[in-house]
Amino acid sequence: MNIDLFEKYESNVRGYIRSFPTIFDRAENATIWDVDGKAYIDFFGGAGSLNYGHNHPVVNEALIAYIKRNGITNALDKATVAKHDFLLALQEIILRPRGLGYKVQFVGPTGTNGVETALKLARKKMQRTTVVSFTNAYHGHTLGALAVTGNEMYHDSYYGVPLNVSKMPFDNYFDHDMDSVDMLRQYFEDGSSGFDTPAAVIVESIQGEGGVNVASAEWLRKLSQLCGEKEIMLILDEIQVGNGRTGDFFSFERAGITPDIVTLSKSIGTGLPMSIVLMRDDVDVWSPGEHTGTFRGNSHAFVAGTAMLEHYWRTDTFSSEIRAKGKKVEARFRAIRERHPDYFSDVRGLGMIWGIESSVTDFCSLVSREAFERGLLMETAGSEGQVLKFLAPLVIREDEMDKGLDLLDAAADAAVAKAPTELGQEEGAE
Repeated sequence: MNIDLFEKYESNVRGYIRSFPTIFDRAENATIWDVDGKAYIDFFGGAGSLNYGHNHPVVNEALIAYIKRNGITNALDKATVAKHDFLLALQEIILRPRGLGYKVQFVGPTGTNGVETALKLARKKMQRTTVVSFTNAYHGHTLGALAVTGNEMYHDSYYGVPLNVSKMPFDNYFDHDMDSVDMLRQYFEDGSSGFDTPAAVIVESIQGEGGVNVASAEWLRKLSQLCGEKEIMLILDEIQVGNGRTGDFFSFERAGITPDIVTLSKSIGTGLPMSIVLMRDDVDVWSPGEHTGTFRGNSHAFVAGTAMLEHYWRTDTFSSEIRAKGKKVEARFRAIRERHPDYFSDVRGLGMIWGIESSVTDFCSLVSREAFERGLLMETAGSEGQVLKFLAPLVIREDEMDKGLDLLDAAADAAVAKAPTELGQEEGAE
């Protein structure tokens, strides 16, 4: 097989193939093999869509059985056995035990479809047009979701998307002590601020693509309280950091808040296309068929999602395992930072999402390339790609994780050695 075929026939928009230039063939748990048989430890995790790993045997068995009995594949929003079982599992295993009385809307198959739906619903419910989002936010690339996404690389004035969105600083955006929720309150309460009361505030509790920026529980509680006082819909985007990534099923659980609307995708379908919007009953103001889409009934994703909810979330064991693995990753990341203080400036994260930041331009990209050469897939995040992001499957085995962390150590050391030549850093910077 020739990888040049992809450059010849696939659009220039392709991205990850440029970071990981090989042809992948098969995968199991957190290891992927290319067509030459080379193994790679997966710290990328399908950008958060593979929390349950590659080809989980429980998922495979459920799908094979469903397909062999000719279970319906796409039913749009008709009632099916697969949807019935998924809805029941989601309510009984996840929502009711957490006191979350949400209704479920199945939307188009990607996370950005969920965000579009949430924004549209909030505006319809509140009869207002403005939405507040935050610096470094990432919510998707379709026009409505792009409007609330921060990174200017994804924006172009020709798209016409900035209207009716106000950007505010995320938690700890400033180096000095300034609380952006207090700032937002001042805008809302000052009649001459020129800041209209919005329909909704949309936020990630941890900004994954934005650089693994972790909002404090206190900040999230203050934001939730403010939205409640001012009758503003609070939308939590759980697409990347939900589905158990932080240890809790929802990343906002640590703050003890109840958002008005929640978006879920990626691993809710175990990597198969599915996106859902959770909403309070009184927020469900849709008329039948008012918001629709052909692929909002992916039965294979329902089957796979149900299998993982049943397998992992009936008890607290999985959450404990996630937290224990996360502490190990944190310790290794902090050791790397201590070993190379001139190249790494910060370590932050929670559960099984961690980032290690560099103040040296393009250094994290160099580490990522060195990691790939050694058999480790790890992407960068942040507005300038200045953060190496750990997003491995939650089910990664200890031996896989240890091997991957060892490869990361070696890649970081090699990048430091090459930085004077590759990046123009001064010799002996450390």
